[in-house]
Amino acid sequence: MSKTLSESNQVARRYASALLDLAEDAKSVGKVEKDMADLSAMLNASEDLRKLVTNPLMSRENHIKGITAIAEKAKFNKLTINFLSTLASNRRLTVLPQMIVAVEKMLRARRGEIEAYVQSAVALSAAQTKALKKQLSDSVGSDVNLNVEVNKEILGGLIITVGSQMIDDSVRRKLERLQRSMSSGSAGANENSNENQVKLEEVG
Repeated sequence: MSKTLSESNQVARRYASALLDLAEDAKSVGKVEKDMADLSAMLNASEDLRKLVTNPLMSRENHIKGITAIAEKAKFNKLTINFLSTLASNRRLTVLPQMIVAVEKMLRARRGEIEAYVQSAVALSAAQTKALKKQLSDSVGSDVNLNVEVNKEILGGLIITVGSQMIDDSVRRKLERLQRSMSSGSAGANENSNENQVKLEEVG
């Protein structure tokens, strides 16, 4: 099963790369990016659309008609509509969800953005997330796209992965200092920032 999933991801990445190349040639990257974001939201919201995309027994013609009608109703860019039709014609509509994810990742990479994954023992506030994003961006010298999830198993603190580098700060007292620094003013914030900065230099 893992081999099949890996092959599907490879196919999805190839189609994503082809779509972005076409979009760049047509100077429509922004429009195609919006179409992919809208399509992702539609897939999450509509069970009927998910069934259309994942049904391997549906005929090629019905796949093409179905996805084209949906794309036209959503007023997608003409390039997006044609590409989705081609995807259906090639019987590759099942990789659409992975392709959308691949498009998002490729666009971030082309913009020089870096993916960072954060596991926190507790949910971070908007202010904490913003501060952490800035600190990571400053440390690696590039924009960082932050993906945060709560993982109560780490007991306390943060586990941050940037690329292949993991920064383990999973100690409750350090998270508490971060929380205090967010509310006690610049002095505490600077102390916390300097301490964490040393750890984050490992990423650069």
